[in-house]
Amino acid sequence: MSSTPPSPTRSPLRAARILLLTAAVGVSFGSWANDHGGDHASGAQGAAASQDEPKVIAKDSLKRKMAAGKAAETSAASAPSGKAEPTSVSMAELRDLIDQKIAEVRAKQAAAPAVKIINKSPKPRPAAISSQVRQTMAAHGAAAVPGLPVGHDLHWEYTGAAGPQSWGQLNPEFKACNTGTRQSPIDIRDGIKVQLEPIQFDYRPTPFRVIDNGHTVQVNLDAGNNITVSGRRYELVQFHFHRPSEERINGRQYEMVAHLVHKDAQGRLAVIAVLLDQGKEHPMVQLVWNSLPLEKSIEQASPVMLDMNLMLPEQRQYYTYMGSLTTPPCTEGVLWLVMKQPATLSPYQASVFSRLYANNARPVQSASGRMIKEGQ
Repeated sequence: MSSTPPSPTRSPLRAARILLLTAAVGVSFGSWANDHGGDHASGAQGAAASQDEPKVIAKDSLKRKMAAGKAAETSAASAPSGKAEPTSVSMAELRDLIDQKIAEVRAKQAAAPAVKIINKSPKPRPAAISSQVRQTMAAHGAAAVPGLPVGHDLHWEYTGAAGPQSWGQLNPEFKACNTGTRQSPIDIRDGIKVQLEPIQFDYRPTPFRVIDNGHTVQVNLDAGNNITVSGRRYELVQFHFHRPSEERINGRQYEMVAHLVHKDAQGRLAVIAVLLDQGKEHPMVQLVWNSLPLEKSIEQASPVMLDMNLMLPEQRQYYTYMGSLTTPPCTEGVLWLVMKQPATLSPYQASVFSRLYANNARPVQSASGRMIKEGQ
């Protein structure tokens, strides 16, 4: 079976098309090889071609030439053999077309968005605070208590990180709470039994106001109530409660205690401690409970008068020693007068206070060899 030989007029066009396709493939492969570090021969050929100064060819002109070539090929196929004139693509036009393809590939590569990789490194942890820095912060009034923020004075509490063990570190003014040598309360024992001068009470019915200050229930009184001890006169300023009793007598702790705070003309303090044991209802305590404010830090005035004589036990013997305030700033040089006979309050009266403050008593402090006198 014989085959028809190819027409001589079609051979130049077919060769041109093959050359054009080969050049285009070489350009594409060469561009890919340049991007990926390849060394293929056609990639090198595309790279070499890209080094030549490309000619600027209008798009419409190229289209017209390609359309003319296709039309010539169609005419050659339909025309009788030997009459059609061969249509060919010159090497210059092929080079122009290759340069144009290279320019298009480079333009696409330049237009592609760059991908930026951000390396997120972990956040650095804060450095540990050295003991020297903590001392410096404390010297400038900053807290250095583990578990508490630094940079400002802190509200003291009876429990937790801001409890009694840390009072001296919360504020420079509270330093005595940790460093003082005559702190209160103490366990009163082994007192020297002597004939103490009786306390001269000058109490009379007075208007009063009740406030829950966040640490205890406190009663503020108008002027007019005084005591005299060893020739010194003190005026009653306020009294407040602790549960359980801060003072202990030979190791015994009572249900509650009332601290009656007095001040003399020079600002020296004398505190009378009235121990409260469970028993009969206390009439004066009930007057205070009747005037409890509904919110903290709001002072509630009572419509009745308060007679402080009702707070005192029948027998007025007392223990005495020099100590301090039992709350910050723990100021020392306070004269303590602890009544030996406790007063009583009902279990219900005790439960009213426990709803507000289940425990607001500072732990006992070391007596540090202080002299304690016990009145007979």
